[in-house]
Amino acid sequence: MMDTIRIETDARGVAHLWLARAEKHNALSAQMIRELTEAASLLGADPSVRVIVLAGEGKSFCAGGDLGWMQAQMAADAETRRAGARELALMLQALNTLPKPLIGRVQGNAFGGGVGMISVCDVAIGTPEARFGLTETRLGLIPATIGPYVIARMGEAKARRVFMSARLFGAEEAQRLDLITSCADIATLDAAIEAEVLPYLSCAPEAVAAAKRLARSLGPRIDADVIEKTVDALVEVWQSDEAREGITAFFAKEKPSWQA
Repeated sequence: MMDTIRIETDARGVAHLWLARAEKHNALSAQMIRELTEAASLLGADPSVRVIVLAGEGKSFCAGGDLGWMQAQMAADAETRRAGARELALMLQALNTLPKPLIGRVQGNAFGGGVGMISVCDVAIGTPEARFGLTETRLGLIPATIGPYVIARMGEAKARRVFMSARLFGAEEAQRLDLITSCADIATLDAAIEAEVLPYLSCAPEAVAAAKRLARSLGPRIDADVIEKTVDALVEVWQSDEAREGITAFFAKEKPSWQA
């Protein structure tokens, strides 16, 4: 039984993997991170599943890191922080290496880790009113564990437009940055997702999996060494004076010293 996600699979083998913390804007808690990793393993190994749609319930696709998770990380020692960062990194890797097509249904805002979740999708369609942002530097943090997937998705030059500034951007810019593939109104979003799903149902599943593995192998390298480097980077920043000030100010609803 999973509490933070929901899986629905139809007779064709199309699985919808729902982020189900609508009241928390689907923010990534420690439990959700673990359950997403488990779901990726289950769906990846299920031969009856042909395509996976990653979706969010409620108003937001994913608001990034859960506030409780952030507070726990801030209070933890370095090794506990490292374990938490690694769990997040390995969850993203589990989704990225799924041997099935992963299609993102982005019905609302996506910040921080939410942008990372979109970046591991093979295709992502967003609504015109959705907003996006790599907001970590506003808190004195960095987009570390999501970084390899964001760079792979956008390319370095495009990613650097939004990777460090924490500014929010709209769906049109997200499309120009190659974060999302296209836009669809909420009324037509499911039809747009279905149009992406249908071609795969005419393809040989093992050939699709092999083609996806090949595409990943020809793209930027995201292996255990890269993942560990991102974990190290996040742990180092978590220990910085800026992170302590930024997160403390965030919870106190105050401005950190660097904010104009």
